[in-house]
Amino acid sequence: MSVTLAILLILNGAFNFAVWPTFYRRVARDPRARRPDGKASRFLTVHLVIASIALVLGVVSVLAGILTMLGV
Repeated sequence: MSVTLAILLILNGAFNFAVWPTFYRRVARDPRARRPDGKASRFLTVHLVIASIALVLGVVSVLAGILTMLGV
């Protein structure tokens, strides 16, 4: 059971690292990402926060998976 859990956690982290950076790059290129004066809009800021949280959770997931594999 713990090996299955560890693999699931590591796959979850890998998924986060595969998906969220690409998603953020697409959002950053969107015309809604910048206000007319060139500053970041709320659209960009909200999506930056979402992507950042997802990446932090991905790191935690991978670490938990590794620790589970090691039996710690």
